[in-house]
Amino acid sequence: MGIINIDNKLGIPKYKQIIQSVEIGLEEGTLKKGDKLPSVNSIKNKFSLSRDTVFMAFGELKKRGIVEAVTGKGYYIKSEDIKITKKVFLLFDELNAFKEDLYNAFLNAFGANFQVDIFFHHFNEAVFRKLVNDNIGNYNYYVIMPANFTNAINVIKELPKDKVFVLDQTNTTLKEYACVFQNFEKNVHDGLKVLEPKLKNYTKVIFVHPKSYQPKGILDGYRQFFEFSSIKNQEVFGLDNCVPKKGDVYFVLDDRSLIVLIKKVQIENLIVGKDVGIIAYNDSLLKEIVEGGITTISTNFALMGQRMAKMILKEKFAQLENPNEIVIRKSL
Repeated sequence: MGIINIDNKLGIPKYKQIIQSVEIGLEEGTLKKGDKLPSVNSIKNKFSLSRDTVFMAFGELKKRGIVEAVTGKGYYIKSEDIKITKKVFLLFDELNAFKEDLYNAFLNAFGANFQVDIFFHHFNEAVFRKLVNDNIGNYNYYVIMPANFTNAINVIKELPKDKVFVLDQTNTTLKEYACVFQNFEKNVHDGLKVLEPKLKNYTKVIFVHPKSYQPKGILDGYRQFFEFSSIKNQEVFGLDNCVPKKGDVYFVLDDRSLIVLIKKVQIENLIVGKDVGIIAYNDSLLKEIVEGGITTISTNFALMGQRMAKMILKEKFAQLENPNEIVIRKSL
């Protein structure tokens, strides 16, 4: 008996018999990490198979992390762990408190036979492209946060369409891909509409453009709301030259701006929620606690992770807009 065994009388596809042969070899100890497998041509000729059949088997074993291809040398055993049957490539833009909630919910939805490998592109398009290209064919599923990259489609289209799932942000060029996304423009516009009665108790709303990356839809939703509102508003770039005044409401998008703003409010001997209002985008544990609680406009990140995992487990194509939440706290 060789390493690979095919029985034409079995009603099992030939490529699956190749996979089973490797699994049996690992279970019985006849195959070890670092062992070389028979070449594609030798398996093809011995069992009168097509090259595609052999490549399909080796491709599946590669996705599961059991074998690896060494250029010019062939296929080798990479891992003796045959329990992992599905591998997920998860590409985030960044990791922060609310994205961590998303990640944990996503991870907890899978069983032990799933392996989730997480990567980060940090809003760098070159890094985004390299991470995707370097991992083509290595995973069963690809979950990708494309951020606002206008050319993301040119990278993603190299992957099998039915195995790609877009997360958090999407655009018209990605409309043929399954996704769970935020509607940033609608979320901000509708959130401000809910908060409008409280905003009228103040003199002016100030939108703080952050130094870090934020989705364009947030600003679009803000401007759309104030196009039809009588409430005064202003946009500032950062808080370096900002001196908070009584009657101001600040809309901040990142945690650093929030902390800097609170410090400036305290220096002016003003009280958050009474003299100065604050609205923050994206909820987190920090915003539940600081200054008695910060009012937020946010999506449910844990639900986003759960919905994406469920879509993968069922291999179901859908485009789901994640629900938005307005949490009113003492800061407004």
